[in-house]
Amino acid sequence: MQVDTSILGQRAYVPALAPAPAAVPAEPGEQSQAGALTAESDSAPGVTVTLSAEGLKRSQQTAAKNADIEESDLPDEVKQLLKMIRELKNQLDEKMAELQAQMAQGDMDDDEQQAAVRALQLEVGTLNSALSTANAQLVKVMRDQNLSSEQSSTAASLMAR
Repeated sequence: MQVDTSILGQRAYVPALAPAPAAVPAEPGEQSQAGALTAESDSAPGVTVTLSAEGLKRSQQTAAKNADIEESDLPDEVKQLLKMIRELKNQLDEKMAELQAQMAQGDMDDDEQQAAVRALQLEVGTLNSALSTANAQLVKVMRDQNLSSEQSSTAASLMAR
């Protein structure tokens, strides 16, 4: 029996839920193609991802926050940009709150407080820049995809939320 050895060195893709291929009896001293695939897939490590309760909760909250975007009739690229803009706005609000809290804090010496405030101001500036870039990209994508006036107003209302 002749075995094509060119495929034996390659990693085989075998879906996890598919039954293993039936073993083909091989002549003594030879390994069958099906046996090679089974041996290869049995020794391949699997990846398991487990989310904590907090991670699941945050995932569900994020999905719920963006449900209105997902349910809209907008193209996928516009939806992704709207989600990104929304997330950047949330991050910006959080950093602004941190900055205000840091500026109100009086328990640090002046140099430490100034350094902390400057670091937060830098982060706020970076988020503002990213938000401006995402807004410009959204306008470009909307123009390139020739959205209807109804779709454009839907996008604008979703962006304002």
